[in-house]
Amino acid sequence: MATWSAPGKVFLFGEHAVVYGKPGIAMAIKPRVFVTVRNTRHATKAKSPYIDGCFEAMGVVGSVYLNSQIPSSSGLGSSAAVTVATLSAINDEFSLHKTREDIANMAFEIEKTVQKGRASPTDTTVSTYGGIVLISGGSRRRLPPQNIHLVIGDSLVSHSTSKMVELVAELRKKHPEIVDPVLDAIQGVSLAAIHHLSNPRELGRYMNMNHALLDALGVGHPQLSRLVLAARSAGAFGAKITGAGGGGSMIALCPRQLKHRVAGAIEACDARAIITSIDTEGVRKEKNV
Repeated sequence: MATWSAPGKVFLFGEHAVVYGKPGIAMAIKPRVFVTVRNTRHATKAKSPYIDGCFEAMGVVGSVYLNSQIPSSSGLGSSAAVTVATLSAINDEFSLHKTREDIANMAFEIEKTVQKGRASPTDTTVSTYGGIVLISGGSRRRLPPQNIHLVIGDSLVSHSTSKMVELVAELRKKHPEIVDPVLDAIQGVSLAAIHHLSNPRELGRYMNMNHALLDALGVGHPQLSRLVLAARSAGAFGAKITGAGGGGSMIALCPRQLKHRVAGAIEACDARAIITSIDTEGVRKEKNV
């Protein structure tokens, strides 16, 4: 049997704008999904279209065991991490000799199929390679890793990425004269933030700007607003929605010594706090216990 794991991700900047070809910045985070695959004659059907898609894409059958540290439907890239880790474990167990690039590309195709064309290659790229990735149009480039301390606030409010993407598309159709300048402003924030990744105080200011612009697009949620304001009041440099919005998660960029205080403030708002930092490894092989 082979066990592999892959990290989740957060969007530091540029979600929703990336749908329209604007740049975005995403980062792999420490929580992981662990997948064990065993070569067996009888396939065990997973209760996941992503896992089933992995076995179909690789053309093999086997059994699978999954253990996740990433809450599902929280906007933290859990489906991409499951897909990347499963493909990697199958690749190892069946000696299929796929490269890391093959895994990233296959994972994206599986996500696209399951999500009926609405997937972005961002999640699968970040989960495969780790680190910080700049997404711009069709290209993806790794940025130098930074010591970024985050507290994630999972609002525990479920959301649908495709619904939120549709909501912005409809608003843009109705009011292009309002929405297009907002998307341009998000692009401006992302491009400025690239130059301040090692300056948390400045980065926090850009996060606050990005959050306000996402609110203007209508992808906010009262619970996310509560968490963002609570994190800032507790001493975070900045805080914003991460991902599609309308529920899901937010992130707070914190001074190292205040991350537990910020986490406490988030939990006091009836949400789940996850203290984390950058993952630079991406998908990796685990020792079988």
